[in-house]
Amino acid sequence: MDNRENAALGGSERYDENDIQVLEGLEAVRKRPGMYIGSTDERGLHHLVYEIVDNAVDEALAGFCHEIVITLNRDGSCTVQDDGRGFPVGIHPKIGRPAVEVCLTILHAGGKFGGGGYKVSGGLHGVGASVVNALSRRLIVNVYQDGHVYQQEYERGKVLYDLKIVGDTERTGTTIRFWPDVKGQDDQGIFETGDFQFDTLKGRFREMAFLNAGIRIVFRDERPEEPLERVFHYEGGISEFVKYINKKKEVLFPEPIMMSGMSGTTSVEVAMQYNDSYTENVFSFVNTIHTPDGGTHLAGFSMALTRVINDYGRKHNILKAGDANLTGDDVREGLAAIVSVKLEDPQFESQTKSKLGNSDVRTAVNALVGKQLADYLEENPQTARAILDRCLAASRAREAARKARELTRRKTVLESASLPGKLADCSERDPKLCEIFLVEGDSAGGSAKMGRDRHFQAILPLRGKILNVEKTRLDRVLANEEIKAMITAFGCGVGEDFDITKLRYDRIVCMTDADVDGSHIRILMLTFFYRYMRPLIEQGHVYAAQPPLYKVTYQKTERYCYSDEELNRVMEEIGRDKKPEVQRYKGLGEMSAEQLWTTTMDPQKRTMLRVSVEDAIAADEIMSLLMGEKVEPRREFIEQNSKLVLDLDI
Repeated sequence: MDNRENAALGGSERYDENDIQVLEGLEAVRKRPGMYIGSTDERGLHHLVYEIVDNAVDEALAGFCHEIVITLNRDGSCTVQDDGRGFPVGIHPKIGRPAVEVCLTILHAGGKFGGGGYKVSGGLHGVGASVVNALSRRLIVNVYQDGHVYQQEYERGKVLYDLKIVGDTERTGTTIRFWPDVKGQDDQGIFETGDFQFDTLKGRFREMAFLNAGIRIVFRDERPEEPLERVFHYEGGISEFVKYINKKKEVLFPEPIMMSGMSGTTSVEVAMQYNDSYTENVFSFVNTIHTPDGGTHLAGFSMALTRVINDYGRKHNILKAGDANLTGDDVREGLAAIVSVKLEDPQFESQTKSKLGNSDVRTAVNALVGKQLADYLEENPQTARAILDRCLAASRAREAARKARELTRRKTVLESASLPGKLADCSERDPKLCEIFLVEGDSAGGSAKMGRDRHFQAILPLRGKILNVEKTRLDRVLANEEIKAMITAFGCGVGEDFDITKLRYDRIVCMTDADVDGSHIRILMLTFFYRYMRPLIEQGHVYAAQPPLYKVTYQKTERYCYSDEELNRVMEEIGRDKKPEVQRYKGLGEMSAEQLWTTTMDPQKRTMLRVSVEDAIAADEIMSLLMGEKVEPRREFIEQNSKLVLDLDI
């Protein structure tokens, strides 16, 4: 771009010292909030709560805090109260202002930057309370210390009055109440929503309580007519976390294997237990922060687990001389585990702290798990034998799955001869421009093939309900014709061979009937994607089409309604007394090719829902509950949630 083009876009041909903007105090946070909290949507809103709660958890890690109380107030504010030491209230030697004010008004000020206040701390991005203050319309801090209650108030990060004593107390700790700066209240708003989600926050607080054995977290929501309260307190720590993950599954042995110890200043805790599923659920944490991409702590655990189980199998002649060693996948099938480390100076591979990089942590976890797991297996031969048998069965199935996978592989993207015969492919060869519709049944498949834009839309009709992979091992999954057709069409492999760079379509759209059977088929597809092609969901490639429920015809005009609420609006608009004709679509096959294109497939007019995995632990739990072998938890879920069903289509 030359200078003239730049100027035309609003830039200046001159670029000098006058163009360098210096933002004072917390102005930078308000100018670019995404840099500090990721986004200004619901996720960023919740991030504010986590930052304040993380401060309280850091007090717990330091041994000074035992209870944290979080309250969602009716006026849109959130209150976080702890019984730790309280923010320091003395005058800061360099700044000349009370230390609590410094922590709340200056970026990167606090006790976690080498000052000795904390040996271990979490904090999602290390920016903490000052960023929360900057992005709050109003914030009040109360510090309980030295027999007094100190108070200070802020407006969008600016101090309203000096720290003052407002009462006396015998307790210690800090209470912060903040009102997020939501758009719409005035022209300075930051957040798109101020609606805290109880269930999202609840999941995170439960996680925190599991990872900090003995801490008590009380979560209250005062907004409903009947206020909600949940108390999270787990003396068993991560051992209870593993039991929670496995609560909807049959377990191989009753109590999780617990391993813990110190390596220098690094604390290592690991809990593990096998279940009857065919997938692994191993979650790793650093200083109570989830590391979804793992890192050195997870690598150390996996290395030790594979080595110890193979050594035990050889030593006790369960693995014969001619047998190959068990692989990491074999020993992790059906494993639920938590790997939690706490260390002074964690090094992460990205700003979002999703992957730990400290090489010494790999050594520490490897050594600790290697020693303690080997001792456990020797002391518990029955459990050890059950684990080895489980891993050997996984190994045999893996070999069968490898052979089945060979049949689903294609050498190149352009080798169309190996594509499934019922696939109506598109002509476009750039995957980023292509989309594939997974359509239930030949009737709807026929309409979709005729109605589509052949240039970029592919259609794959699926016959009936695909296999429920939650109850089936991979070798049987890969023998299923409908699943084989999907794997071959997508082109990116499955399971350990999955390679998202080979994906042939940017959008994979589940297009099923708007009835109970259609919903079930969609869930079966999503279960398969979640278990064996999870990056498709995590990277936003999976969608659910939204076909209309009704067609309203009046005076030769057709209108489509996608919900009962929309139908009621249209009926009121036309006038019910005029008796417009209403057709309830039971299936996609009832629509003509033109109608299906207009309502569901045309990018200019359609509505599609992107499928996402906000919380892998919760997603795994609900998948196991709804699609797994155990009937009783599913019955309880249906009984508890049946009142939410407004329009049951039988």
